[in-house]
Amino acid sequence: MTITIGVHSSNPSLYYLYHLTRLGFAQEELAPLGESVAFHPYTNGVRTGELLTQGVIDFGGTGSTPPVTAQAAGHDLVYTAVSAPRPEHGALLVPVDSPVRTVADLKGAVVHLAIGSWQTHLIAKALHDAGLSYAGDITAVRGTKDSEQLLRTGDIAAWVAQGAQLAAARRAGGLRTLVPTADVITDRSVFFTRRELAEERPEIIEALTRALRHADAWVAAHPRRAAEIAAADLGGGADDWESALRSLPWRIEAVSEEFLAEQQEAADIFHRTGFIERPVTVAAAVARPSAPKAA
Repeated sequence: MTITIGVHSSNPSLYYLYHLTRLGFAQEELAPLGESVAFHPYTNGVRTGELLTQGVIDFGGTGSTPPVTAQAAGHDLVYTAVSAPRPEHGALLVPVDSPVRTVADLKGAVVHLAIGSWQTHLIAKALHDAGLSYAGDITAVRGTKDSEQLLRTGDIAAWVAQGAQLAAARRAGGLRTLVPTADVITDRSVFFTRRELAEERPEIIEALTRALRHADAWVAAHPRRAAEIAAADLGGGADDWESALRSLPWRIEAVSEEFLAEQQEAADIFHRTGFIERPVTVAAAVARPSAPKAA
């Protein structure tokens, strides 16, 4: 059997597991189980639940929002692991001289973000905490390569930046952080799979989690080389990528009650604002205990 791992650039651990294929982390872990590995690159992490259900991939990862929207769309997924919190991964930026001083000042404003990603969780929760609604109090627009320039010229009020883009924007100056991510959400990487794989072959999930930890450890030990890989592949400067990569925890943790509570809070906010059409019980996306096998 070949285990297909979904890969996109917004999930750092999976991105480097793929780009370090020559080191064989996934194959070394799967080979003793009689399995081989393949990678399926795609560009939009929001599609991860759909790709799992279709059988295109067997294992994937995103930020906090896509698994919630996948559950709301009826995909039967199971959380397998999460990263440690990533407090420096992203931030909501405004011009340094902007009249927007608090989240409440965003009422009626245009905000650029990666809609459907963890950034939606950040904005929806920040607005909720300020007594505002993601659905009715801002105009959320999908960010583009021009988002930073539009922010600097005053064409938009705020922009959620992450990774190397955030490092570059801060280095250029002229912007300030309205909302640090850590003040609102934990912003974890989240890994998940189809229920049948999680429940029938848990040893595969354990092997993949070990492989992710190997990849994370490599990046933590070689941030400059990892930065050069990303800069050559995705654009941007190696210095900015190195700064972004050094800010990440590079630690994979078990799915905890604390994490499930974080996700449930996000799901409830998304439903209240109409971002998802039906309520979601996040705890349903946990593997059921295995039934005893007959002798």
